[in-house]
Amino acid sequence: MNSDQTLPRLGRSESQPTPPVRIVHLGLGAFHRSHQAWYTQHAGDSADWGIAAFTGRRPDAAEVLAGQGGVFTVVERSGSGDSFEVVGSIVEAVDGADVGRLSELVAAPTTAVITLTITEAAYSADAAIQGTSSTPLTRLVTALAARRDAGGGPIAVVSCDNLAENGTVTRGAIGVLAEALDPALAAWIDENVSFVSTSVDRITPRTTEADLAVVAQACGYRDAAPVVAEPFHNWILSGDFPAGRPRWEDAGAVFVDDIEPYENRKLWLLNGAHSILAYAGLVRGHSTVAEALADDLCRDAVEAFWDEAARHLSDDALDIPAYRQALLERFGNSRIAHHLTQIAMDGTTKLRMRALPVLSAERAEGRSGDGAARMIAAWIAYASSTTDFHDPLAAKMQDAKTLDGEPRTAALLALISTELAADAAVVSQIHRQLDSFAATTTHA
Repeated sequence: MNSDQTLPRLGRSESQPTPPVRIVHLGLGAFHRSHQAWYTQHAGDSADWGIAAFTGRRPDAAEVLAGQGGVFTVVERSGSGDSFEVVGSIVEAVDGADVGRLSELVAAPTTAVITLTITEAAYSADAAIQGTSSTPLTRLVTALAARRDAGGGPIAVVSCDNLAENGTVTRGAIGVLAEALDPALAAWIDENVSFVSTSVDRITPRTTEADLAVVAQACGYRDAAPVVAEPFHNWILSGDFPAGRPRWEDAGAVFVDDIEPYENRKLWLLNGAHSILAYAGLVRGHSTVAEALADDLCRDAVEAFWDEAARHLSDDALDIPAYRQALLERFGNSRIAHHLTQIAMDGTTKLRMRALPVLSAERAEGRSGDGAARMIAAWIAYASSTTDFHDPLAAKMQDAKTLDGEPRTAALLALISTELAADAAVVSQIHRQLDSFAATTTHA
């Protein structure tokens, strides 16, 4: 591989058109670039739709991408090889802390869409109100106030995070924040902002130094911000776009009236399996999804959970058997190094959407829900085996770990569901499964 510094750096060429900013995105990262930016590039009217993307936590990604005029390479990685495409739909990359520029762009009447990939944990309005620093949603509320004051007109906000009914969740969180700031602003948002629900899907692992070298060798230029993604991509949307939108359907996006069945299919089957593979796989010494899937114990846990979840995904249009088979093929793509530590982040938030609905549905119909309970057990086994985890409730997780045996299991479970943690039978059900994941570690 050759990452020779003498190679020219990727940048926007004079012949490459720069679309006008009509989309503002919060949460500039690899997934946004492999998904929403890729779909926008492939829309038939892409020349009319540029994206201004703001970082979430740090300015680094914006600085790197801005140095390339917003363009970057998507490396589509399949079992048979790599393909490379330069994507130019992002025309401005900005530090998320620059609320002034965010407000200016959101206030512009030509801006029609705001998309979000801010992680599931960022939708807590209570945390935003109590916090001392700005969050993506508080920044967005400030920007929407600027749009109201400028007479910018209606606009669509599109959540692309893995939350059930993410449009409704976004509406609720924004409403709480706006009401706390200015009740008149909350009323304006209610009348002028539509909240679109989506289900998004494209496995996009972290980019490595080796990936940069692959791009340099294959493409003959240096790209400091490529993204690697699987060939599969999926985007399902439900809601109104009062100021217009790109023709994302040209790239395969699907617009539906009822998104809930598609959300549940994705959250339970794909994301739920990811959580099982991440937590059980890490405890058993694996580092990637493909490695964990090759472990019979991990795969059996996934299949058992899928059997439970499938009972509550009855719409024939979902084609669950084909979807499950496709997931096994996607997860088994060893050329996509989807690291388990990346998936394992924010477990207390994710498991509420991935494990609890299935466990509740199974128990409501008189079954044990062992498959869903095992996902929670895998998380507890993982949390018990390490101090190196990223979670919005990390401090409370550490406190729970000072306990032993079933009290520890109950304390950790309470961070996901206080109701289940108060049910001694459920605590015992989950605790009994902890030893099944042990490889090099055991629980207390």
